[in-house]
Amino acid sequence: MSGQLAVAWAPLLSWWIIAALAVATAAVLALGIYRRASGIWWRGLAAATLLMALANPSAVREEREPIEDVAFVVVDDSRSQDIEPRPAQREAALAHLTARLEALPNTQVRVLHAGRERLHEEGGTRLFESLRQALGEVSRESVGGIFLITDGQVHDGPESYESLAVEAPLHVLLTGLPEEGDRRLTLEQVPSFGIVGRQLSITLRVDDLPGENAPVVAEVRIRQDGGEEKLLRVPVGVSHEVTFELDHRGPTILEVEAEAGERELSLYNNRAAVVVNGVRDRLRVLLVSGEPHPGERAWRNILKSDPSVDLVHFTILRPPEKQDGTPIRELSLIAFPTRELFEVKLDEFDLVIFDRYRRRGVLPSLYLENIARYVESGGALLEAVGPTFATPLSLYRTPLGRVLPAAPTGGILERPFVPSVTETGERHPVTAELGTDGVAAADAGEWGRWFRQIETEAQQGTVLMDGSDSWPLLILDRVGEGRVAQLTSDQIWLWSRGYEGGGPQAELVRRIAHWLMREPDLEEEDLRAVVDGERLEITRRSLSEELPELELTKPDGTVETVSLTAGGAGRASARVPVDQPGLYRVSDGEKVALAAAGPLNSREFEDPRSSGEALRPLAEASGGGEIILHEAALPDLRKVRPDRDRAGDTWLGVIERGGFIVRGIDQVPLLPGLLALVLAFGGLLAAWRTEGR
Repeated sequence: MSGQLAVAWAPLLSWWIIAALAVATAAVLALGIYRRASGIWWRGLAAATLLMALANPSAVREEREPIEDVAFVVVDDSRSQDIEPRPAQREAALAHLTARLEALPNTQVRVLHAGRERLHEEGGTRLFESLRQALGEVSRESVGGIFLITDGQVHDGPESYESLAVEAPLHVLLTGLPEEGDRRLTLEQVPSFGIVGRQLSITLRVDDLPGENAPVVAEVRIRQDGGEEKLLRVPVGVSHEVTFELDHRGPTILEVEAEAGERELSLYNNRAAVVVNGVRDRLRVLLVSGEPHPGERAWRNILKSDPSVDLVHFTILRPPEKQDGTPIRELSLIAFPTRELFEVKLDEFDLVIFDRYRRRGVLPSLYLENIARYVESGGALLEAVGPTFATPLSLYRTPLGRVLPAAPTGGILERPFVPSVTETGERHPVTAELGTDGVAAADAGEWGRWFRQIETEAQQGTVLMDGSDSWPLLILDRVGEGRVAQLTSDQIWLWSRGYEGGGPQAELVRRIAHWLMREPDLEEEDLRAVVDGERLEITRRSLSEELPELELTKPDGTVETVSLTAGGAGRASARVPVDQPGLYRVSDGEKVALAAAGPLNSREFEDPRSSGEALRPLAEASGGGEIILHEAALPDLRKVRPDRDRAGDTWLGVIERGGFIVRGIDQVPLLPGLLALVLAFGGLLAAWRTEGR
């Protein structure tokens, strides 16, 4: 606290009146002096006293508290600052600046740590965002200097220094080493979505910075959804197109990684990832009904109700044994196009369904062999059997029998039963929670009864539902690269009619069909990872009750072990905190799941080389300086006046503002009224006596 003495004026009349009186008084006094009038000086004293009284001067003493000059030190804590030897340079510069600034008189130091990427926000180093917030907490007139300790890769710099609205120098202390080099992978063109089963392409480019080396070839690895790697050799500095194919609906993550270059700062920008959403085109389904029956329309209605299904349905109404010589032109029936469907266009179908089909000479063994090969090559087959499945006319007695999971015993059970989900079925996504409130409706006696089932023995595959006397009712199996489902009853249509309350026929058929066509949500052995806020949600689904330890690989390459907690319906889960942006990889030893937190391809490592080019115009506009830490010693700091130089080759300045806050005021009149009256009267009296002599 300090005192400052000053004179304050509080005129009793307007200043222009006092000025006019002073001019008139000066004229009269000048005339008196010219005529050598006696007592003129005493009259001048009296007049001056009256004028001074009208001006009413006071002595004012202010109690002032000085305001400290504020110096901001902004520390870049971005991930590119973790490159050696930048951490040591940063800490040494921070310690030096803090100590020297605190030693300066009347200076307050504020250290801001900024730049670390946050989840779910735009990537890159953001220093000025934190600086603007800090400037809003202090008076802009008190800011004496701003110091940035950074590698120069800043992505939120203002267009001009004037936009910060401060009159203080911006000094840059640059970390890093001279002539740094790095290899960078860039994904130039990437589709956001694609149709499952069709070719897509991405355009990538590998560059060696600063780009002065001779042309070389780099090895690039591409991995889709954590699967097998695809190796490519691409020329450095040239865009290269790579094709791929989506194999399932929903998000597909492509990981691309380039081998390390001769000069590397970081391997972060050697990796890139992109999410492509797969959408299915219209699904083509071939439904062949062996004969008219009550359940035929139920199958047709279920498939036609799905707008994404393109259904081709044939019902065999006129088998070969009923040929009676009627001319074709008189027949209203369409001939069954066996060759077109089962030889020419078979591979165009996503799913083939046989509904109560029996051998009647319509489909020769050659075509049934084609269907078996179609399944083994990746196709999907669903058979809903009828009573003839237990006879020699069964499809099991044809070449198609080698892909069917259940063999007939010859028996037909014709008595009421309620379909039930097996213990394995309770863990399989096709039949798990097939009811309401997560509990199988059959367990609560809510499903209607069926009245016929064909006795079969499951020779392979997985039995998900049982029927009468625990005979297999629904069996799923993988054959070669394809999938097969078998329903050993033809009375699922009773559920659609609502008999005895009905049952989830539409939902069950939809799940079976989507499992056959490899819907990711219906895979019985599956591993998922999703970022939800600040947590990584991991879900594993399996028919096995074992809970293996999971291996979690974070974006920075560190590996952790994660334990699962068992849940219902074959699921187990875990929650892991997410502490850094990028791609997380989870593996149980067989399955791999990927999840992205924040930006997949960080701006932070687009070019991690140390450079002051982005900040140099701002520093020059503010009068600040740039110190390259690997070339120069740590700078000296000093206080400077606003009109002087603010930086030199070896020193950086902080402006001395000299601001203060007035805490109190003492005011004393310099010419009290009584004193003015005495002086004026005394002057006039002295003039009268002098003139009277």
